[in-house]
Amino acid sequence: MCGRFVLQHEWQAFKDMFDLPWDHERGRNTQARFNISPTQDVLIVHNDDNGQQTAQTARWWLVPHWATEMPKAAMFNARIETIGTSPAFRDAFKSRRCLIPADGFYEWTVSEDDGKKDPWLTTQPDQAPFAFAGLWAHNSKLDVTSCTIVTMPAAEPMAKIHNRQPAILDPAVFAEWLNPKTSGARAKELLEKENLDGRLEFHRVSRDVNSSRFTGKPAPEVNPL
Repeated sequence: MCGRFVLQHEWQAFKDMFDLPWDHERGRNTQARFNISPTQDVLIVHNDDNGQQTAQTARWWLVPHWATEMPKAAMFNARIETIGTSPAFRDAFKSRRCLIPADGFYEWTVSEDDGKKDPWLTTQPDQAPFAFAGLWAHNSKLDVTSCTIVTMPAAEPMAKIHNRQPAILDPAVFAEWLNPKTSGARAKELLEKENLDGRLEFHRVSRDVNSSRFTGKPAPEVNPL
């Protein structure tokens, strides 16, 4: 799963990853955030009606376009196994796929010493920026644009600390993922075969981030797996 993530790079660090109108995007405020939680606003990139990439903010907790009230069920992750069939996600998976910029995310293990949760900050090598594969929706009745992060069974090295992981796409397939003409079968193939999850690195950080109210940069803990 992916329940918290980090976006500390400046927006310009993503310039080579997205095909955006950077003359306009240069002024976007992307203040460093170290503990982004579900229901908070996040930045997403998707195709507009003309097929061009555009960036906007969205609520991280998908609200399907047909919903008449805010969902109470957990909608911040969409499982790859059911995104094509689940009523909550299938429309978005068909035509409203997005990318969610980040440079790290947290997963937790249970300490054998005290039974409490230890957070692990998971990144790409050198903490390089990346993008989660996501889905988005706009609900005109509730006037909310929202998103969710696609997750899949964990492979190495992520399997050392969790049985699932967010799908982090290779930038080479961003355009294909965002294109609504890309079939569902091909989109799943991109998730499974064109991801960067095998490059993940992680290290323990302070338990401060266990609280969603903590917004500072967590201190590293010396406790390798």
